[in-house]
Parts: sequence; C-alpha cells; structure tokens
Amino acid sequence: MLAYEISAERVDAHGSLARCGEAEITLDTDANGRGDAFNPAELMLAAVAACIIKNIERVSPRIGFDFRGVTVRVHGERQDRPPRMARVTYAITVDTDEDDHSLELLHENVRKFGTIYNTLADGTGLTGTLERARG
Repeated sequence: MLAYEISAERVDAHGSLARCGEAEITLDTDANGRGDAFNPAELMLAAVAACIIKNIERVSPRIGFDFRGVTVRVHGERQDRPPRMARVTYAITVDTDEDDHSLELLHENVRKFGTIYNTLADGTGLTGTLERARG
C-alpha cells in the first residue's frame, strides 16, 4: 500500500504553506480569501485535474494511445448545510488523432484507475466528459 504525507503550516492570518518533498504550495487560508493562492475547495478540484492528467500519462502507453496535449476543466458546486461539495464535473479535452473507440477506452481507464477520482466518485456526484480537441 502506498502512503502519502504532507505538512502544512500557518504563515500568518492570510495564508499557509504546504510542503511535500522539495515542493511548496501557498494555501489560501485567509478568512476573507486571497486571489494568489488556491483555497481548500480549489485544491481539491486541482487534485482531480492532476489525477486525471497523471492517469492519462500512465495509461496511454499501455493502451497505445497517442496524444499531443490534454486540458482538464473541473467545476465544483458547494452546498451550505452541511458544507460539502455536492457535485463535481469535469471536461477533458485531448489533442489526438485517435479514433472514438480509443477515446472512450482512455476515459474508461481514467475513471477506473484514478486514486483521487475514485475517492471523490464514492462521495460526490463526480461526472464528466472526454472529447477530442477541435482543430
């Protein structure tokens, strides 16, 4: 079983810093928000996008899928009571010449093998699409 660990520390009333290995990311932990850092909800959505892209990188060689680029847009809808993400949707756009069957196979693998994807799919209405980039 793989294990992951990060540390986060409050810098001041406007933000915090998370660290993992040699990487750092500034966190928006200001009660009033700030525009130069991800807030917790945005970090979760970014984790979904990163999971999808990493999974595409991992799965593509195994299924013989050739692509030039990937864009992922993730949208979350928060409810107030209780506070939680009620719905998360995504749109994956792949720059590729692969056929429609190969695109569906790629999407199936993204849904099947994504760690963050599967964690959220069990607790939210996580749905999305995968389509070819329009030239």
